[in-house]
Amino acid sequence: MTPNGVHAANAHPAVSSVGDDRGTPSAKNIYEAASVAEIQATLAHLSARETSVTARLNALVASQKDLSRELGRLDLLRANLGSQAVATRSISNGMLSNAASTANRISNAVRRLDLEQSRVRSTLDVVEQVAELKTCVLGVTGSMGAPQDWETAAGYLNRASKIPTEIVDGSFAEEIVPTAEVPDPPKVTIEHAAESLCGLFLREFEKAAQEGNGTKVTRFFKLFPLIGRSDVGLNVYGRYVCQGVASRARSNLNAGTGGSQRKEGFFYANALTKLFEHIAQIVENHGGLVERHYGVGRMVRVIERLQLEADVQGGIVLDTWSDERNIDRKLTDIRSYAFTFLVQSFLPSQPSKSGTPRIGSPTNRDRIAEMQAREDDGVDMKDIDSLLSEMAVMLGRWSLYLRFLAAKCNDPSATSERERGGLTMPSLLLNSSLSRKVSDRLVSSFNIMTTFFFRRSVEKAFQLDEQPPGLSLNPTKVLPSNPPYITSAVDDVMYIVNQVIQRSLATSQRDIIASVVPTIARVLGSDFVGMIQRKMRDESYPKAAIQGALPPEQVIIAFLVLINNLDVATDYVKRIVQSRVQSSDPPPAGSSDTTSSSPSLIDVYPFNHDAVFVANALKSLLHSFESKTSELLSDGIYVVFKNVTKPRLRPILADAFRDIDYQLTSEELEEVSREAEADDNDGSISEDAVQRRFERGWDALTKPIARILTEHNFNKLLNSIISYLAEVLEKRIWSYYGRVNELGAVRLERDVAGIVGIVAKGGRYGLRDAFARCTQVCLVMNMEDDEWEELPSTQSSDGANWKIDSEERSRAKAMIRGR
Repeated sequence: MTPNGVHAANAHPAVSSVGDDRGTPSAKNIYEAASVAEIQATLAHLSARETSVTARLNALVASQKDLSRELGRLDLLRANLGSQAVATRSISNGMLSNAASTANRISNAVRRLDLEQSRVRSTLDVVEQVAELKTCVLGVTGSMGAPQDWETAAGYLNRASKIPTEIVDGSFAEEIVPTAEVPDPPKVTIEHAAESLCGLFLREFEKAAQEGNGTKVTRFFKLFPLIGRSDVGLNVYGRYVCQGVASRARSNLNAGTGGSQRKEGFFYANALTKLFEHIAQIVENHGGLVERHYGVGRMVRVIERLQLEADVQGGIVLDTWSDERNIDRKLTDIRSYAFTFLVQSFLPSQPSKSGTPRIGSPTNRDRIAEMQAREDDGVDMKDIDSLLSEMAVMLGRWSLYLRFLAAKCNDPSATSERERGGLTMPSLLLNSSLSRKVSDRLVSSFNIMTTFFFRRSVEKAFQLDEQPPGLSLNPTKVLPSNPPYITSAVDDVMYIVNQVIQRSLATSQRDIIASVVPTIARVLGSDFVGMIQRKMRDESYPKAAIQGALPPEQVIIAFLVLINNLDVATDYVKRIVQSRVQSSDPPPAGSSDTTSSSPSLIDVYPFNHDAVFVANALKSLLHSFESKTSELLSDGIYVVFKNVTKPRLRPILADAFRDIDYQLTSEELEEVSREAEADDNDGSISEDAVQRRFERGWDALTKPIARILTEHNFNKLLNSIISYLAEVLEKRIWSYYGRVNELGAVRLERDVAGIVGIVAKGGRYGLRDAFARCTQVCLVMNMEDDEWEELPSTQSSDGANWKIDSEERSRAKAMIRGR
């Protein structure tokens, strides 16, 4: 081995210079060795590599035995598999080929047999159908002869219509069916029989209709679809029911001829209602018969004919109503109405000769009343109200009629879609002449008259407006009436608002809501709120006649009542709108409440998304009115605070702290108390003197106003008063800087807490927050030194909600004299 290894090293000198796999440093080339030690190291390295290679070769040689054994097993398996393949091939060639050929022959035979059976079956079907056709032809001919059995003849024709056309027109049928009695081809015979029966049925139907024989009418009406003349039957039936509708409508309209019935408020509304009810009864009662004999959805054809007749008869009713009620003349008078009172009320007040403005002078009132009387002669409000009620009934019945026919005309399979998006208006109703006439005659007139009626009612309400009697700011006087204290115009106008909205909703017309509700919002915002604003500004503004004095009592009361008008009116409108809008929301799941008397908007406005539109219109009315009244209400509250309550707050506090000395010692305080008792005075310097004085002044300030204002208005006014009172009280506390000893600081804190308690009396605990700065100043002022040292210097590092900063706390701590 050594010579070979030396030879390899000599042949490949680079091999010895490559490092081993374990990262040991590579041995130097033996030819580069410079010493015996280097030569020995290189030889040792080569010996180690030789040992490693020898071990790997030995392992491969040892594993060769197992590999040879596995290869032998594979050779045995290959031999067995070959024998199996030979056996399988012999079985396939010797046994299965015959079975496969036999199966193929049987399958072909079965297919030929199926084809023959299908041909025989088709032939039998043709023979049976031809026999059925011959039976029908002979049956029709025989039934139309002497027996005149029309039902049987129609039945034979109905059976013949079910036979395929290619059979009836085929040459086989033309050879087999004709007989000596009936020599014509079957198709010709059937057509002639159908035409003959159709003419006969028409004559008999019209004869029965003229005689009023409903049984015979129904009998022949059911026969038309059997002879393939459904369209003819529906047309003649539609003509028949339309004659009944026209006759009934004329009799209803002529019932008031020559009498006073037409002058009654609802004569034409009742006539239109009877017309719609008659048509609805026909559709409801006869719809089942038509769909049972003519097919589902065929009643729509009859409804179309009925709607054409409804267009004619309804148009006659509306035209007669318009002429009888002089609608055009009334609309002209309404358009020319000038609303003199409202217009004059908003004009700038004219000064008298002396230069002093005279608001509401008798001369102006007489002139306006005279002009108003002349205008009232032209337009009768009772007549307008009666017309609006009659139109509302007409429109309500028209809406019910539309809803009923829409439900009958719509596809029943689209029920889920209707539930999601509402009913869909059929084109036969949408494009009808009666629909256009209703829009022109009723909807347009209703919108114009409602606008006039509402604005004129507002004007009349303010013409007759009266203040609540017996109001006084003297708390000892008993008020004669019950709160809220408002003028009569509020109740009158809100009653009209409710009436107009209710009447408009009852029409179920989206176009009316789109016109009337914005009109109500506009009139309320401009005329109603504007009149109250003008009175607050020009007639009842609480301004003192003498500098430093309070405004006159009656002026203050009138101004407070006007503020109440705004608050109560807003509450009225909110309740009116919410009662209608909430009824549009579906009841909660599982709710069994059925006591609600008002129908929901979804029931009244079922088409498309009309209910959502109406609810949004009502909400917009409420939002518009609330925004205008709240702004004026805030201004009015500020005027009351500024001119009535604010000038009295400082004197009340000054009187409460009168002659109060917070520098007295306990001995001096007891001595002063004994002297006061000996002098028999009112104990003005007793411990609770500040609280008693303030409570007396506070009650005298707030109670007269509180019993006249509504609770909401008084709370708003009280918030303004408290904010200002807290500022004044804080200034008074700071004014005692350096004039308070330790005992006086305790007394001052007690007095401030007493004032806060009096103000917050009656459960108004939220008002205490306004006095947070005052109470915190007193708190810091009475702190002990150790508490003060523990107090953090930052604003809120201790978690407390401090309203005074660190500088103010230091100043409050230094308020006590000598500290």
